[in-house]
Amino acid sequence: MTVHPRLEFGNSAKWPNTVVAYTDGASRGNPGPASIGVVIKDSQGEIVYEYARALGNQTNNYAEYSAVKKALELAVANHVTELILRSDSELMIKQMKGEYKVKSESIKQLYRDCDELRKKIKNILFEHVRREHNKRADELANLALDI
Repeated sequence: MTVHPRLEFGNSAKWPNTVVAYTDGASRGNPGPASIGVVIKDSQGEIVYEYARALGNQTNNYAEYSAVKKALELAVANHVTELILRSDSELMIKQMKGEYKVKSESIKQLYRDCDELRKKIKNILFEHVRREHNKRADELANLALDI
């Protein structure tokens, strides 16, 4: 099994009950070297935790879902009760909101994993944001590709 580098910054324990997660997935080549970036902020906008990890060769959509899955895993592990999850992937956000169906066979299991995790969070909202509002998650994903 290949171990891919990861970076973690911030407080991995004692999170607030309400957080905002910014997620991004990157793939150079689609498919190609892929990675994720996750930024967790408190309700005042202060960074609580950041995470980045390389994934190996994957598609961009796979990377986007992997970032969301990691954010959900972190939220569940830290007993978050209210989560706003923001991403610049409009397709993925619409799929998570049930507006679009997941057709890609390679993504269906990741979608199901995310769907199960989100059921463990009392209140969750998925929001699409423009790329310029997701800069740090993008930076982290690219940093994971560069190490």
